[in-house]
Amino acid sequence: MPVLRQYLRHWMRPRRTSAIAEACLIGLVAALSAVLLKAGSGWFGAMRVHQSNLFPAWILLPSFGLTFGYLSGLLVERLAPEASGSGIPHVKAVLANAATDISWRTAGVKLLASTLAIGSGLTVGRQGPTVHIGAALAAQFSRWVPTSPDHRRQMIAAGAGAGLAAAFNAPITGVLFVVEELLRDLSSLTLGTAILASFIGAVVSRILGGRSLDLSLVLTAHSTSFSLIELPFFLLLGILAGLLGSLFHRGIIASLKFYRQLHISLSLRIALAGLISGMAIALLPPTFRDNSGLREFLITGDASLELAAIAFVAQFSLTLVAFGSGAPGGLFAPSLIIGSALGYVVGLTEFYVLGIGSPATYALAGMGAFFSVVSKVPITAIAIVFEMTTDFNLVLPLMIGSVTAYLIAERLAPGSIYDKILQLNGINLESAATPKGFLAELTAEDVMQRRVETLGAQMTLDEAVQAFSRSHHRGFPVVDNSKLVGIITQTDLAKTRDRSLPGNAPISEVMTPQPVTVSPHATLAHVLYLLDRYQLSRLPVVENRRMVGIITRADIIRVEADKLNGETEQTGPQPEPSYIVYQTRSPSTGRGRILVPIANPQTAESLLQMAAAIARDRDYELECIQVILVSRRSSPAETSVQTGKSRKLLRQAEVIAKKQKIPVHTQIRVAHDTAQAILETIKEQHIDILLMGWKGNTITPGRIFGNVVDTLIRQAPCDVVLVKLPEDRQEARGEKQEAFSQLPSPTPDSLVRAHSSAPLPTPSFNRWLVPMAGGPNAKAAIKLLPALASLGEEPEIQLCQVFESKEAKPDLSVLQQAIRYLVKYRQLSGKVTAVPVVSSSVADGLINLVKTEDFDVVVLGASREGMLQNAIKGNIPAQIANRVDSTVILVRGEIDK
Repeated sequence: MPVLRQYLRHWMRPRRTSAIAEACLIGLVAALSAVLLKAGSGWFGAMRVHQSNLFPAWILLPSFGLTFGYLSGLLVERLAPEASGSGIPHVKAVLANAATDISWRTAGVKLLASTLAIGSGLTVGRQGPTVHIGAALAAQFSRWVPTSPDHRRQMIAAGAGAGLAAAFNAPITGVLFVVEELLRDLSSLTLGTAILASFIGAVVSRILGGRSLDLSLVLTAHSTSFSLIELPFFLLLGILAGLLGSLFHRGIIASLKFYRQLHISLSLRIALAGLISGMAIALLPPTFRDNSGLREFLITGDASLELAAIAFVAQFSLTLVAFGSGAPGGLFAPSLIIGSALGYVVGLTEFYVLGIGSPATYALAGMGAFFSVVSKVPITAIAIVFEMTTDFNLVLPLMIGSVTAYLIAERLAPGSIYDKILQLNGINLESAATPKGFLAELTAEDVMQRRVETLGAQMTLDEAVQAFSRSHHRGFPVVDNSKLVGIITQTDLAKTRDRSLPGNAPISEVMTPQPVTVSPHATLAHVLYLLDRYQLSRLPVVENRRMVGIITRADIIRVEADKLNGETEQTGPQPEPSYIVYQTRSPSTGRGRILVPIANPQTAESLLQMAAAIARDRDYELECIQVILVSRRSSPAETSVQTGKSRKLLRQAEVIAKKQKIPVHTQIRVAHDTAQAILETIKEQHIDILLMGWKGNTITPGRIFGNVVDTLIRQAPCDVVLVKLPEDRQEARGEKQEAFSQLPSPTPDSLVRAHSSAPLPTPSFNRWLVPMAGGPNAKAAIKLLPALASLGEEPEIQLCQVFESKEAKPDLSVLQQAIRYLVKYRQLSGKVTAVPVVSSSVADGLINLVKTEDFDVVVLGASREGMLQNAIKGNIPAQIANRVDSTVILVRGEIDK
């Protein structure tokens, strides 16, 4: 079973071949939906026309529009509100990550509701719904076969293009519409999937009889023509299309606003539009009862000037009435009919004035011109008419009319009508598309760790166990000749017991072969998708099967925090490893180690006393470190530094540890980055607790605790204890401080390389306040409390929990469990009490309590993620540390990267 699961996971990974197969399937189902919509609406519309010839049209047509318009609206309203309207605005919004999602339910409701709306006589088209249906079905496929967000967008766009291609039998048009209107992207994946899906959609639709306007058959007996003497009239057509199309554009928006002002349900709005449309069509000639027949009637040149003019006015007005109601139908077909009527009028006018020209040519050129104004896609407009006619005589007339109309319309009514519709719904595509930010700009190569610990493929299980025991990593990439062949984790090693494998068996027996990897050029958005999709904490970065780096969630969080902080440094090259220039070693007799970075003699003694108290309680050793920073232009291993003052400060740590009879190790590191040097020490020395001081505030914009401390909180795998000493111990350092010239400012308090003549008095540790909320870090703080409280002579500990005033009976179970642990299991000497605190603000309630009761120390549990996410809004521990004069101890428990 695990083998099958592993095979399926590997098979379902996003790859180019799966994209091709998915595009083919999308094209097929888009074609089937287009055929169903054409057949359903055609049959329903034919029945309506036939019944209108048998019964009084002034009764039957309004009744049809009212009844089935209401049913269409009711379906949308109750089952899928996103299926209203054309559907193209919604597809654009989904592609911009700015609207609710779409699925098979959207496609099904759109298909049925559009069939009822179009068949009932509403002047809307079925091509827009087909685009919506194709995109919705593609979105559903991307859920069944999970893909990355970028890949999913490509598939949704391909589904939309396939829907349009199937509706018009125009594959080139489908591709151009994707590129020109939906994605505006010319990447190979976009073009490849769109071309394939559109081609299959058009072919299958044609085979199954789903052709929309096969004008090549209509025009067999009506030739088209073009001569240079007709150029002014085609320019006139373009100008009229631009002017009237802009009026139509504004009319659509006005109609949508008008219906909304009626404050009635969608079903009633569509029913009202159906009633008005039915009454109007009943008054018009019978030709107007069949929209597709009207198109062909105008294009073949059999209509009179008066009938063409009536057709233009009627279609123009009735489309505003129908579309504004929110009926599930599009604007493509109505704009083609309106354009053909306008072109026919201009063509007949030329024929009457000059005695030359072909009204059919002008009707087709008018279709393209008006379509380009409504949809603002002139290239697609030219292609769609050309593909439907396959007549090269139309290319120049189409280009002249469409481009002229488009340029005029952009001056009078700029922007896409679909974007305007989205703005009415409160969606701005420009602002919605920006949140990608650095996730789309940066790649895995920019943030990955280039130095990676790996294991050889021929290593034995015993050797692997030793490697894990020497490292804090929970997994290693397995390589063979620098090529990645697998991943081995602690879980894999644990399974060897069940399989009874010998210790000399190769790790290839238990490793995970063909692991999920990412290329160096993959965007961070794609990396995050893979991490979330497969529930991973890290991804090997592979180029031509060669291991070039590794990227973790922590790496991405670090870059995100830097972006929030407004830092503009390049994120690519990593600093060189730190270099140890001095160290002392004591016998390793403890069960664990506490790392204390010290630099400031004013606070070093207090920090070391706290570390010694924890070490004595847990039988730990002390590891004290001094970091000397050097320029990144020089190598830490080759830079000469003075270590005299650093050694003097480390000797202070040795004296304190000797008094407490605690083993102490010291070292001085030369590094490019302080946080990196500390992280390297944590890894090399297997540190269990990092204890360091911090100022309680920072002048760095966007940071919570400071550059170094923020990094360590995010990345240090061990427990982290931050100590902010009282304000009177940190004031007036300016002229008394002697800072190393190599160290940039600002830095955390415990890492400031500043020296003065003597340490300040040790703070009091008698009255302790420990806020509780039940989180894991609060529990970590409670476990440290007995050791820290031993620093006081007669410690008094008060546990508290903040409740909102509306809570009638607060739940004190968390406080009771903490008291039970301190008194019963740790036998803490001293008084322990617990009180609830009523306050609407956690920070304000605790700060008032500290100031009122005059507590010496406040111990807080902190959340690693919360610190980062609340950096802008304000962090509770930072607020407390900044506003109280007591010692504040912040505890963050061990994490797994």
